[in-house]
Amino acid sequence: MTEPRETEAVPDTAAQSQAPNGDEALSLAAVVAERDEAIDRWKRAAADFDNYKKRAHREREEYVALANERLVKDLLPILDDLERALAAVGEHEEATVEDGVRLVYRSLASLLERNGVKEIETSGKFDPHVHEALLSQPSEAEEGSVIDVVQQGYVIGDRVVRPARVVIAAAPANGSDG
Repeated sequence: MTEPRETEAVPDTAAQSQAPNGDEALSLAAVVAERDEAIDRWKRAAADFDNYKKRAHREREEYVALANERLVKDLLPILDDLERALAAVGEHEEATVEDGVRLVYRSLASLLERNGVKEIETSGKFDPHVHEALLSQPSEAEEGSVIDVVQQGYVIGDRVVRPARVVIAAAPANGSDG
């Protein structure tokens, strides 16, 4: 019969390695504090960015409102001219009405020009970037050139506000009668 052995006390190295000593506890606390500070800075930056987006959106809306207000102020005198032209229809001859309409047209064209609006050039070759071809007709003109303008187009700077609606030249039809 064998006698039971006494169990030796084996040190638990795994438990010892996980239990922080004094220096490790300070180091861990410093890392946790640094992490918390970084999270706090990140949250503040995210909130600042969100506030920036809201402020930028508000400023854009204010800018659009101011631009619209300026446009309306510039259009009101033209509206007044139209009222006077309509009033002249009942009181005066057609020549006066025609003069009034011409005045209103010049006023509006001048306003648009002052604001950078220009007519799209419609002489020459068809350009799909600024022209909209409504149809093509047989013509003696060079194939693909603009031969008629149905509706004038406009640009502001390089941006097309409305493309010019045009008729373009097609190859002349062969008139072979049989």
